[in-house]
Amino acid sequence: MTVTEIIEALKSGNAEYLSAKTNNGDVSEARRRDLAVNGQHPFAVVLTCADSRVVPEHIFSVGLGSLFVIRTAGNVVGDFESGSAEYAAAHLGAQVIVVMGHTHCGAVGAALEGGHAHGHTGLGALVGEITYALAGETEPLAACRKNIDNSVARLLENAELRELVNAGKAAIHKAVYDIETGAVEFY
Repeated sequence: MTVTEIIEALKSGNAEYLSAKTNNGDVSEARRRDLAVNGQHPFAVVLTCADSRVVPEHIFSVGLGSLFVIRTAGNVVGDFESGSAEYAAAHLGAQVIVVMGHTHCGAVGAALEGGHAHGHTGLGALVGEITYALAGETEPLAACRKNIDNSVARLLENAELRELVNAGKAAIHKAVYDIETGAVEFY
């Protein structure tokens, strides 16, 4: 699939999700067996928030083996997330990396409120990273997008990922998932 076809498949899957009552993605015994024998070849990486309301396989109506999902609170990117995306693109052949934030994100909200994570070393570092990304932004959706932009910038600090993107072997796309409507906006 081309990058354009992958993005269109994700958009089509999200459109299906908006009207679905169940996920029609393949989770069958045959699919599990095929993945065990032949390995995984996800067509996209989705780096998103660990929020329990944000489940990429459902949001994009796909089954097992389609997405390589990286989840961290606030979709913050550090060495482990960057290395995971590098692995998926360089070794598994995923051509698209989607960095997807979402509305009503608690981590972004904490940064907007001045960071109520004091006393928690890891949580404080996470909120601090988002606060840095916001650069004074106070509007929630704009803050969400600035945080996504920062995560993309952090991914591109990875030399191998940057090389793959520059060579046209991988593409990074930005998206926001609306928790209330279920819609994904690529921008």
